[in-house]
Order: sequence, then C-alpha cells, then structure tokens
Amino acid sequence: MELLAITISVITLAAVGFLVFKLNQPTSTVQSDKAIELIQKQMEELRGTVTKVYSDNQNILQKVNTDFTQTIQNLDKNTNSRLDNAAKAIKDVYGRLGEVQQSTKQVNDVAKDIASLQEILRAPKIRGGMGELFLSDLLKQVLPPSRYKLQHHFKSREAVDAVILLKDGMVPVDSKFPLENFKKVIESKDESGKLNAKKQFIRDVKKHIDAIKQKYILPDEGTFDFALMYVPAENVYYEIIIKDENLDDGKSIFKYAIDNKVIPVSPNSFYGYLQTILLGLRGMRIEERAEEILKDLSRLEGDFSRVMDDFRKMGTHVKNMTSSYEATDKRLGKFGDKLESLENKQAVPQIES
Repeated sequence: MELLAITISVITLAAVGFLVFKLNQPTSTVQSDKAIELIQKQMEELRGTVTKVYSDNQNILQKVNTDFTQTIQNLDKNTNSRLDNAAKAIKDVYGRLGEVQQSTKQVNDVAKDIASLQEILRAPKIRGGMGELFLSDLLKQVLPPSRYKLQHHFKSREAVDAVILLKDGMVPVDSKFPLENFKKVIESKDESGKLNAKKQFIRDVKKHIDAIKQKYILPDEGTFDFALMYVPAENVYYEIIIKDENLDDGKSIFKYAIDNKVIPVSPNSFYGYLQTILLGLRGMRIEERAEEILKDLSRLEGDFSRVMDDFRKMGTHVKNMTSSYEATDKRLGKFGDKLESLENKQAVPQIES
C-alpha cells in the first residue's frame, strides 16, 4: 500500500511539474488550453487506473487475508488434532507400561513360587510324594478305577506306586524323581563339572532301574515281565532319553533300561501309553461282550430247536385232526344221504290192492 501511494504521488508531481513547465513556455493560449486539457484527461485516466489498481489490490489482499486465515485455522485444527492424538498415545503408553509392570510383578511372584517349590522339592521324600501324586492323578484321568491300583504290596512287603490291571496280569508303575544331580548338570558352568554331574545322574537312574527290576517285576505274583518308570518332569526324562551319554559298558541309559525290561515314561509319553492301554481294555470289553452274545445265541438256538420240535408235533396233530375231520365229514355226508333216502321212502303213499 505504501508503494502504491508513493507511485501515485510521483506520477501526480510529474504531471503537475509538466503542467507548470508548459505554462511557463511562451505559447499561444489555444495551445496552452489544449495542453491543460490533455493533462487533465491523462490525470483522469491515471486516477481511474490507480483506482482500479487499488481495488484489485484490495481484492487480492482480502483473498490473501481469507486464505491466510483459513490456513491458520486449518493449522490450528490439525495441531489440536495431533496434540489430542499425541495425548491419547501417551495415555495408551502409560496404560501399557502399567500392564507391563503388573505382568512383571506376576512373573516375579511366579518366580518366587517356583523358588519356593524348588526349596520344597529338595527333600527326597517330598519329591517322591509329588511324583506319586502326579502319577495317581494321571491314572484317574484316563483309566477306570477298576483297572488300576495304587500302592500295591507284594509278598516281600515292597509296595509299588501303582499297578495297571489287565486281563493277563499287572503292569507295575513306579515314580522316580532323580533331581539332585540333574540340577547339578544344568547348573554347572564348566564342562568338567557338567560331565561329572552327568555321570552321577546316570548312576542314580541306573540304580532306580535296577531297583524296579528287582522289586516289582515279579511274574510269579501276577505281573508282566516288564515295568514302567514314571519320571514326573519332562526335562529330566529328556535328559535320560535324548541327552544321555554312553555308560562305561558302551550302552546308553535308555538301552540299559530296555535291556532290563524297564521302560522310562514322562507325563506326555505315559499318557500315550495309557490311551493305548485304554483302547486295549475296550477291545477286551468288546471281546467279553462278544463271548456273552455267542452264549446267548447258543441258548437261543437251543430254545429255537425245542420250539421247532413242538411246532412239528403240533403240525402232526393238526394233520391227523384234519384227516379225522375229512373222514368224519365223509361219513356224515353218507349218513345224511341215507337219512334223506329213508325219509323219501316214508313219504311214498301205499297202493291199495
């Protein structure tokens, strides 16, 4: 706006100066009037041009001001929206942090519980009791009560944790939890200590296998010639089966167990064994039921034979009765004919002589 005013002032001053200059020139009156008229006309045109330029500039400024105001409003709106989103994101982050803190607290509580459980399980008797508890619970989940027995005593007064009762004998199941040296295996920092702990762990497992074979595999008392060694922890079982090192005699611990007819099982594999046994029990039940059905069919066959004999006798009697009926019917027919003949004779009148 200031530049426009300066421009108008300069043009006006130039026109006035030009007018004064012309007036001071020695010219005729007619020429002076024409010059003045021309200058006035040019000033009018200049005024119109300036007015138009001013109006256009006002419109441009108004549009620029409107666009600028709209832009500022949009920026303010976008800024507020982004601030709201940022506030929501921050609130969500704080909420997630609270959940993480709660989860961390729960993990710490679980870790404390596990540590307490480990302290409890340090006592061998308590570990054994936990193993027996897990074993009995798994048996209850899969087998009917009539197909297993807990704490079965033999003549030697030795008691196995459980026996599975099948048609041809019993399967002894004993829970073993060789935890002490297993913990040393996983906690050892150096290879030498880990190797020594592993060898001691293998010796412990071997002792358990020998004890099960000696105490519980007793075919004379109704057991099968094999037994199951239930290991309640999957990682301990894995150490026995998968990670076992060779013994001094060149046999792996698993092969040593199989050679002694002791089968190590974990909770997962034992569940699979029980499902297989359950299918076998169902097959036995079907077989027993089939025998009962065959006996019933045999009895029905005898009953059917007797009914057929009675039916044939009754048929013979009916046949005899039919023959008698037909013979009697014929005799009755003849008797009727004779009777009718006699009646006809009596009805004939006698001729007088």
